[in-house]
Amino acid sequence: MPNTLEERDWELLLRRIKDGKCTPFLGAGACAGVLPLGSEIAKEWAQKYDYPLKDSGDLARVAQFLAVEYDPLFPKEEILAWFKNATPPNFKEPDEPHGVLADLPLPIYMTTNYDDFMVQALKSRYRDPKQELCRWNALIKDYPSIFEEPGFTPTPANPVVFHLHGHDKVPESLVLTEDDYLGFLASISGQQDLLPSRIRQALAVDSLLFIGYSLADWNFRVLIRGLRTVGRLSVAVLLPPAGPKPARKKAQRYMTRYYQQIEKMDLRVYWGTARKFSAELRQRWEIFIGP
Repeated sequence: MPNTLEERDWELLLRRIKDGKCTPFLGAGACAGVLPLGSEIAKEWAQKYDYPLKDSGDLARVAQFLAVEYDPLFPKEEILAWFKNATPPNFKEPDEPHGVLADLPLPIYMTTNYDDFMVQALKSRYRDPKQELCRWNALIKDYPSIFEEPGFTPTPANPVVFHLHGHDKVPESLVLTEDDYLGFLASISGQQDLLPSRIRQALAVDSLLFIGYSLADWNFRVLIRGLRTVGRLSVAVLLPPAGPKPARKKAQRYMTRYYQQIEKMDLRVYWGTARKFSAELRQRWEIFIGP
């Protein structure tokens, strides 16, 4: 089961991209090999700060420990230190996810990552992106928004990169600890106008393309459940499960059925890495639009 996208799925997805009716979501896997995994950061913190529990690979829980031991901003300042010296990906590589997405004529890009790689990739294509964030807590509710500027509308030339879980320029915006995730979920489910109307519109009517998530990624599963009103074709690029081949196939079959049964969401799963999918997307897109 290398993937579950049929030719008609690809054709429809490419058509939606051409029409600007596709909204990508980027997860941590889009930065694989460039930024450390959350579990790697968690384990380093656990050792450095003498984390007392056994789940030392759980970033949200280890970050919660640091927030209690120091203060709520401390783990956010710590994780942003990882970004200071991070070298951006090579956006010219044919399978680099940010570069591939930056070549598509889309007005809105969503991400649960803190980095600004998508913004940098768009600038490398001579586009003028605007970086936005979700104002999910009281500390950032009055943070200026590009959507407050009269007449502004996202376009392929002037796209918006919307950070659901905050970005590295505003530490208070990060969704990182267990308390942060609970607060974010409470806000996003209880405040209908938390997201700008143009973002809500994109989530309601566009085909969604999730890149860089995994089976065990609760960010992804929460997103999917929260966006269940979407009725158009959407695609999730997920890492295949590890383990013996029979177990992998069974897990893939189960998760494929799980996502297919989500009410009102026509979600297809592509089993593979973000880079593998991006390379195929680029190849198919170039053929689709022609010379």
